[in-house]
Amino acid sequence: MKNPLTMPTKPKKPGTGAKTSGKSNNADEENSKKDTAKLSTLPNPPTTQLSKIKFNPNAPIRKEKRQNSSRFNISKNRELTKLPNIMEAASDAREELFIQKLRQCCTIFDFVVDPLSDLKSKEIKRAVLNELVEYVAHNRDVITEPIYPEAINMFAVNMFRSLPPASSPTGAEFDPEEDEPALEAAWPHLQIVHEFFLRFLESPDFQPNIAKRYIDQKFVLQLIELFDSEDPRERDFLKTTLHRIYGKFLGLRAYIRKQINNVFYRFIYETEKHNGVAELLEILGSIINGFALPLKEEHKVFLLKVLLPLHKVRSLAVYHPQLAYCVVQFLEKDKALTHPVIMGLLKFWPKVHSPKEVMFLNELEEILDAIKPEQFQDVMVPLFKQLAKCVASPHFQVAERTLYFFNNEVVVGLMQQNTAVIMPILFPALYKHSKTHWNKTIHSLIYNGLKLLMDMDQKLFDDCVHQYKADRLKEKEMAHNRQNIWLKIKDCADKNPNAKLVQQHFDGGAGDVSIVLSSLQASAGDEDPETDPDTLPTPDELHSSIPVNVAANMAAAAAAVPIAAKPAVAADGSTVLRRKSELPQDIYTQKALESHKSHDQPGLKPNPETNS
Repeated sequence: MKNPLTMPTKPKKPGTGAKTSGKSNNADEENSKKDTAKLSTLPNPPTTQLSKIKFNPNAPIRKEKRQNSSRFNISKNRELTKLPNIMEAASDAREELFIQKLRQCCTIFDFVVDPLSDLKSKEIKRAVLNELVEYVAHNRDVITEPIYPEAINMFAVNMFRSLPPASSPTGAEFDPEEDEPALEAAWPHLQIVHEFFLRFLESPDFQPNIAKRYIDQKFVLQLIELFDSEDPRERDFLKTTLHRIYGKFLGLRAYIRKQINNVFYRFIYETEKHNGVAELLEILGSIINGFALPLKEEHKVFLLKVLLPLHKVRSLAVYHPQLAYCVVQFLEKDKALTHPVIMGLLKFWPKVHSPKEVMFLNELEEILDAIKPEQFQDVMVPLFKQLAKCVASPHFQVAERTLYFFNNEVVVGLMQQNTAVIMPILFPALYKHSKTHWNKTIHSLIYNGLKLLMDMDQKLFDDCVHQYKADRLKEKEMAHNRQNIWLKIKDCADKNPNAKLVQQHFDGGAGDVSIVLSSLQASAGDEDPETDPDTLPTPDELHSSIPVNVAANMAAAAAAVPIAAKPAVAADGSTVLRRKSELPQDIYTQKALESHKSHDQPGLKPNPETNS
């Protein structure tokens, strides 16, 4: 059964060309439609994907397996003897046999140095673990008090170990769309141990009052440290396990949140490398759902000091859906947090990374859907100054995503209530790029935005047009004045008797005054017909040039231009197709990730919490 909550996909990288077939483009369009789903309407946090790599059967096959192994303490005596089946034993002997089998599963084998060693004993342990999973899942009154220390110790012995170093020792940034994760070599046993412990925690016979003697702060800390494992299958099990512990052990909740915060602090301010950020945020998303009102000060500090700074990390795309969900859930709980959240986003707004800008814009629209009008007035000036910069972005995906704000009824309604402030901020960027932007789709979207502004306040729109033209003429006059000043300086320099010697010294290099003058003449001379204010559209032209149904045709216009770059045409007329290199793929890794089934299919449920 597949998880019904699919995680929004990572935005496409700039400069990435078309794929090898049209199927990839169709898949990208379908994924982009899924991205538009409102985070606030999701009952559970977005599920973390195990792998974002699209398997291509035509790609070369990687010969070596992408496996890694943690440092296990291999048992000295690894010879196991097969014990009788628990269900076949007498009722009074089952508990003792259960304990014997749990102790038998504490034997640790070598899966790396000599993977073919102890094959018989490895198979016995695997069969015993499967038997224990079935025994706990389908029988009642089998988890007695003596079982608790043995079961928890068996899990700790098998799971808690030193994780291997990063598979990329050079420190290269992990790209989930191209890099394959390193799988744990001992996974055949670890997977069943995870399954057993989850069945153990979820059993109706499980009593937290007894288990809290053994599942303590040290146990939880070691469990959270395992989230840095490179194997996404293990992180998926750890996510569900930690969530179950958080729900059943009320005394550990504050400690779990504190230790997760410490992981994030180290990730943000020290290493910027951690494999389990998305899974930890997914857990926190369900925890935030259960926060009681009014919110504690501790939770507000977590939002402002942890969640917002997480936006500035380079690898934001790996965990942004989960992060955005957490932020939106906070705002659903307390609308008063909208102002500091928006100001925090503007503080960490990316300067040169266009895919991150698109992610910020997606999250910002979700926030504006939940904002109150009085809070919007406090942030509208810096907010729309940033949106005006995004409209003028040369990256068409950033400009396109910003202009789609005009199709949001909530955003348009907020703009109508504050037209006198917003229109003068937004108008210059729209008016200037209505013809100068290189992408034709952006032209149509800008015309749509200009028409909306015109319909809001015709008189103010005309005033903005005249003010824009006056500012352009003033800039042109300042450029001429600057040129005249430089000419006077040049005349004074030519009168100097040593002027020729100085000119010979520069010899027409970078310091030649003529170069400065030529650039000034170019800026102060004839205007580019496309940037000349007299050639830009007037209000009357806008009325006549924009179709009535332009808003309805925006989606079709955007779909006509695929996200991937169009093929370029070479000098000889042939088509040049840019695409990613076909990297070698490990078919074993791909099959292992596809065969993994998440234990928590419906997603993490919120845990109700009180402010006591």
